[in-house]
This record gives sequence, C-alpha cells and structure tokens, in this order.
Amino acid sequence: MLVLSRKVGERILIGNNIAVTVVRLASGGVRLGIEAPPDMPVVREELAQQMKQESSASQVPAKKDTAE
Repeated sequence: MLVLSRKVGERILIGNNIAVTVVRLASGGVRLGIEAPPDMPVVREELAQQMKQESSASQVPAKKDTAE
C-alpha cells in the first residue's frame, strides 16, 4: 500500500484518468473528491461488499421441497 500525505486542495493522480483530491479535513475523517471516467465505477468498499453479497444471495438457487 502506498501512503501519501496531502493537504486540502492537493491531488493524487492514478494512471492517466483518475484524480483524487482532498476536499476537506475534519476530526475523525477526510472528504475526498474522485474524478474518474464515467464507465469506471467508484464506490465505497462497504457498499461494494454489500452489493456482492446481495448478488451472491440472488444467484443461489432455491431449494426444492423433496418431501412427499
């Protein structure tokens, strides 16, 4: 993992088409602005995990009742 220090208004570039800007610092958090191509999803990690779990749950076939 690369760890960088930035001040408000400073940016980090990822490749040629992603920029992360420090927008605001507050106690207990930081606000980031992310510029990326429209076809590149940008989501919080916990949201991505939730979507993955929901997707996995919806793909599990329902069990058939075999009792007669």
